[in-house]
Amino acid sequence: MRRGQQPPWIVPDELWIRIEPLLPVVPRRPDHPGRRRLDDRKVLSGILFVLCTGIPWEFLLQGLGFGSGMTCWRRLRDWNDAGVWQRLHESLLAELHAVGALDWSRAVIDGSHVRAVKGGPKPDRARSTVPEQARSTI
Repeated sequence: MRRGQQPPWIVPDELWIRIEPLLPVVPRRPDHPGRRRLDDRKVLSGILFVLCTGIPWEFLLQGLGFGSGMTCWRRLRDWNDAGVWQRLHESLLAELHAVGALDWSRAVIDGSHVRAVKGGPKPDRARSTVPEQARSTI
């Protein structure tokens, strides 16, 4: 990190303006309000801090102002389940495509793999491709 440059886990205003509308709104329950929910922007910074530094979630110190590692992990899970990252990715791609900033001739399509539950189907015994059996050499 260069001098005078923000750490990569600090979310710039321009990026936050794009992300905030995509985040799900979680209303407070009036009957059991509990503790106030931590600010989404701070939690996002905590998520980025963990991803940039590579520390385990449980080692994220609350004193840094990002909340606990478990709070950040849960929020990341919830946002992923809500499709926030997919919508952000599609939005940014559409914006770049609209201004002609994408070179689709260099696009890569990735395949996906599905886990074979219980080992998958057992292959049949390979059939012989010769017209008749070979003579015994015994």
